[in-house]
Amino acid sequence: MSGVELVVKVGGSLLKSPTDLDLVLSAIASASRRCRLLVVPGGGPFAEAVRVLDKALRLSDEAAHWMAILGMDQCAHLLAERLKGSVRVDDREAIEVALSANRIPVLSPYRWLRDADPLPHSWDVTSDSIAAWVSGAVGARRLVLIKPAGASGSHLVDAYFHHALPADVVSESVPADQIGALRTALEAP
Repeated sequence: MSGVELVVKVGGSLLKSPTDLDLVLSAIASASRRCRLLVVPGGGPFAEAVRVLDKALRLSDEAAHWMAILGMDQCAHLLAERLKGSVRVDDREAIEVALSANRIPVLSPYRWLRDADPLPHSWDVTSDSIAAWVSGAVGARRLVLIKPAGASGSHLVDAYFHHALPADVVSESVPADQIGALRTALEAP
């Protein structure tokens, strides 16, 4: 598929700050008028609940992996509810249908990932690596990872991210509270 130009991963931690979340979603809606983009959610509090359960109950890597991805699906429902002009999708065909209808696709990744199973089942793989893999799968040229307010440093992505990111995809991480930098990243060619 060559219809998606940009994948935007919205960190699940933004759910803790409705103000930052709404500013980010507004920037995404604006960018969607200029390029064909796909939103990939983080797992947020839903994936964090799985981490807590994993520590307490020692889940298998497989169970923890799929439960955390289901957390991303929950975040997708929330983002699709709040992002004006969006629709929740769960595969490539639905992404294209949404884009053709001038809607912003928000990916619920569980079904697609369950069918493809392209990534290791480990906490080294988070929604960052999933967004990187999705970027390649949809033929996007760019990936913007929206991180929590104040995030900085060289360890903003998970341990597997650079293995999942295709060589021809340019990625950038931007903290949610740097809305000017985010708008610039979303509108880059």
